[in-house]
Amino acid sequence: MKQLKAYVERKNQFAAIFGHRPLDLNSALDRQKIADSIDSELSPENLSCDGELPRSRVQARYRELTRCAEQLLKLDPAVKFYEYC
Repeated sequence: MKQLKAYVERKNQFAAIFGHRPLDLNSALDRQKIADSIDSELSPENLSCDGELPRSRVQARYRELTRCAEQLLKLDPAVKFYEYC
């Protein structure tokens, strides 16, 4: 759960800059938003920053995001993913 909490905290820090409300892992709606965000970041274009990142960094990002997805699915099996299988 450590990686997922860190991921949500980073998302909330960024959202706070723009005055958005923080995501909460206790909310089913927010859990799906988090899943959608992870899905978006797992798309090949976003994962590799359109091919700009070195392979080692892409692999590290992929591992981090898939760990977050696994932890989120463990917390709430009802969330839907499309990029993560």
